[in-house]
Amino acid sequence: MIRFSLKCPADHTFESWFQSGVAYDNLKAAGHVTCPVCGDTSVEKTLMTPTICNARKAAASRPDLSTPTNELEKAMAKLRRKLEEDSEYVGLNFVTEARRIHNGDAPERAIYGEARIDEAKRLLEDGVPVAPLPFLPQRKTN
Repeated sequence: MIRFSLKCPADHTFESWFQSGVAYDNLKAAGHVTCPVCGDTSVEKTLMTPTICNARKAAASRPDLSTPTNELEKAMAKLRRKLEEDSEYVGLNFVTEARRIHNGDAPERAIYGEARIDEAKRLLEDGVPVAPLPFLPQRKTN
């Protein structure tokens, strides 16, 4: 992808992204590059400064998405901690384990895990009390 600074004969300036320089040339030749203000198709590239980013600066400027930044995120983090402390994660065995607990075939306890939407609906239809969580479980992934 490449970003070009563009200008029409009426002096409207704007930027747009293109797949490549050749893609820009092909779209312009076909009359598909137009000014978003006046609709003129006589658009030309203008001088622009390239964006160069040093890897250290880029890493330093990335936000820490694991740290809550507002009250809602703090409340969600607190809810997650409480759930993880007071419940057992059963992973992909959630549906089976929820049924076993409901039928009295497993000890009653708080569990959480993962289920497809159709499986969760069937649990509810069968009277098994389940509720979706407002976050995904933390699990190791490759």
